[in-house]
Amino acid sequence: MSRFTMSRRAALILCAASTVSFAWAQGTAPTSAPTYNVGATATGVPFTFLDVKSNTIQGMMVDTVTAVGKAGGFNVNVQQTVFSALIPSLTSSKIDIISAAMLRTPARQQVVDFSDPVYSYGEGLIVKGDDAKTYASLDELKGEIVGAQVGTVFLDMLNKKGIFKEVRSYDSVADMTRDLTLGRIKAGLGDQPIIAYQLRQNAFPGVKLAASYKPVNVGDVCLVVRKGDTETLARVNKAIAKIKADGTLAAIVQKWGM
Repeated sequence: MSRFTMSRRAALILCAASTVSFAWAQGTAPTSAPTYNVGATATGVPFTFLDVKSNTIQGMMVDTVTAVGKAGGFNVNVQQTVFSALIPSLTSSKIDIISAAMLRTPARQQVVDFSDPVYSYGEGLIVKGDDAKTYASLDELKGEIVGAQVGTVFLDMLNKKGIFKEVRSYDSVADMTRDLTLGRIKAGLGDQPIIAYQLRQNAFPGVKLAASYKPVNVGDVCLVVRKGDTETLARVNKAIAKIKADGTLAAIVQKWGM
């Protein structure tokens, strides 16, 4: 090999290395970075929702997982998944990460692994807009028909309480609020930030959050990976720590009014 060819080869290698280094310096993953399929729901505003104009899933948790990917050196492909199908899709390897309004619970920890928390909240109690009764706890609803969304910890809460005439399950908060306004249920439980945000957007006319209700199931929202996937979990946690430290996560939370 001639000295000219060797020099040219060295220059090409140096150029390639510089390109990769520049990509990392800019906070973007190189083209060889892995891509993780991310499951998110279309009904969890402001955490995750379907933007009809762009036909893409957006929201606080979409911004969060995108920022985590950027900080962790991987790409994300966000896919729409029904909430009740998120964990089955993860365990069957249809997706690699869940990024949604999913609270960490002992039951869920038996089948999946949770990252460090990115947000914390509790349940909200929704009632009809003209309901003037004070609801400090679920005990005030003894003997009534109540409801919650399928796949949520809130549905489990109502069933375990064992004091209601009937507990109904719904595919979405919108379906639940419809039955509430029609008088088919007395009250419903749901994610307090989601309901509060949608009420501010006038998405659920005729219902309100019971201001006197005190949540009892305050939990952490995390990114979720397959059980035993220590490599992905470590990468995600390292990236979460980074976006917490540099203020990126706080900015995302503020952006969505949470």
